[in-house]
Amino acid sequence: MFNRFSRALQRRLFVAAAAAAGLLLFLRAAPSQPAADAPRPVQIFKIGYLRRAEVETAISRIELPADNNGEAGALAGLDDDNDTGEFLGQKFTLVARRLKPGEDAAKALGDLAGEGVNFVVADLAESALVAASDSLAAAKMLIFNVGAPDDSLRQESCRANVFHVAPSRAMLADALAQYLIWKQWRKWFLVVGSHAEDRLWADDIKRSAARFGAKIVEERVFEDRGGARQSDSGVALIQKQIPAFTQGAPAYDILLAADESAVFAEYLPYRTWDPRPVAGSAGLVPTSWDPSNESWGAEQLQRRFERKFSRRMTALDMNAWTATRMIGEAASHGAADDAAAMKAFLLSKDFALAAFKGQKLTVRDWNLQLRQPILLSDGRNVVSVSPQEGFLHQFSELDTLGYDRPESKCRF
Repeated sequence: MFNRFSRALQRRLFVAAAAAAGLLLFLRAAPSQPAADAPRPVQIFKIGYLRRAEVETAISRIELPADNNGEAGALAGLDDDNDTGEFLGQKFTLVARRLKPGEDAAKALGDLAGEGVNFVVADLAESALVAASDSLAAAKMLIFNVGAPDDSLRQESCRANVFHVAPSRAMLADALAQYLIWKQWRKWFLVVGSHAEDRLWADDIKRSAARFGAKIVEERVFEDRGGARQSDSGVALIQKQIPAFTQGAPAYDILLAADESAVFAEYLPYRTWDPRPVAGSAGLVPTSWDPSNESWGAEQLQRRFERKFSRRMTALDMNAWTATRMIGEAASHGAADDAAAMKAFLLSKDFALAAFKGQKLTVRDWNLQLRQPILLSDGRNVVSVSPQEGFLHQFSELDTLGYDRPESKCRF
């Protein structure tokens, strides 16, 4: 019996030894495999940021923009892109350039292309943006306009390689007009600055009045004559000048100021001859973003921005954040580091960006304008958000703001 047990044990030991030897031979013959924790290649997305040379002006010193206005928003967007990209093997970097006075925007764009940049967030004036988008370097790039509100860039001067993140003047005017009509404030007193951009803003206010059924009872021009507005006697002079300038207007519900040049509008509230509210370039202002916005999760974005940059987030910051997030969103869905692939995704039904405005943002395929709600702010609170209830559209209520498809003069 012992012998039978011994022979059985020997057979089991032999089978085990043979299996071990076979496994060893298999491992020696099998091709070597990379370690499970070997780093995978990282896809790099270089995003350019191109800034205008001139510095914005403001009547109130607390309204003067920070030196990193806009660029800080792009960097905040890159933080969010990289949070997602870390899991997808993607990395986003920013290459920032500021134009020198007189420097050619097209050349600056070419320099960015030479550094491997395929996507550019641009805070440029209309003429510089057109010149840059028409340059040879721009042929294989996508440009995201975050600073120019000109309707012409979405109309007859539109370009197939320029997405418009900043709302147009027409969108801003329509957003304000819808609220005023909702309030039944239909009689408007329009005061227009003497600079070209002021007149463009006024033209859109007049377009909105005709579109939604308001009446401009009178239009006056405020001439910019220069002068030391910040002198010791400035407040006393303004206190006399503004009531006299606004005296004698026909009965009106609200005064609308078209003053993109920041010459007079901020002096109007509480100083008009008649006790009436002010809107447009002062008072109730239509904007893509306001530091007081805390709805739809916006507070956490505002707090992250304030911790990082020690200041509040402006509309230009938000436009730049949105532009970099559009790029990151497309990349996370498989769009390559290539202008054609990125554009195809941004125009597809799969693209929709969450941007703390209560609904997803998409792109108008007829002029590459980003659809978005417009905030109406008094400088301390968001008073309302347009489009207003009751302004309907067969496709999207957001298309009640600005030039709709049938009105478009854009031909790529």
